[in-house]
Amino acid sequence: MLTISRELVDKIVAHARADHPDEACGIVAGPAGSDRPERFVPMENAERSPTFYRFDSMEQFRVWREMDDRDEVPVVIYHSHTATEAYPSRTDISYASEPDAHYVLVSTASEDEAPFRSYRIVDGVVTEEEVKIVEAYG
Repeated sequence: MLTISRELVDKIVAHARADHPDEACGIVAGPAGSDRPERFVPMENAERSPTFYRFDSMEQFRVWREMDDRDEVPVVIYHSHTATEAYPSRTDISYASEPDAHYVLVSTASEDEAPFRSYRIVDGVVTEEEVKIVEAYG
């Protein structure tokens, strides 16, 4: 189960809506070993595409180095789908390289709602998990 603050959910959804019609992407870092997403890090979609995302390699290198310096890990790796449901595509599954991360997808296909779903992706196997939104971590 992913436990995440309302503030972080709102930031992820806002980023997804702001980048629409292109896919948005980023991470939420947290203390190593905690499984607690804390630090929102929106990233550039190097593809600038409505159907595909890729972290810019230099930005990813900088962000991952910063996490190492802060003893953090990518607890959440998120991106948006602009025209389809919030479910990992074959490409998303093939690029999933962090087995401990929660892979969050937000669909901006509808202006009325933005479904927010989380998955574990390990060795090509996708498992949807419950999302518990909290006002604050207790």
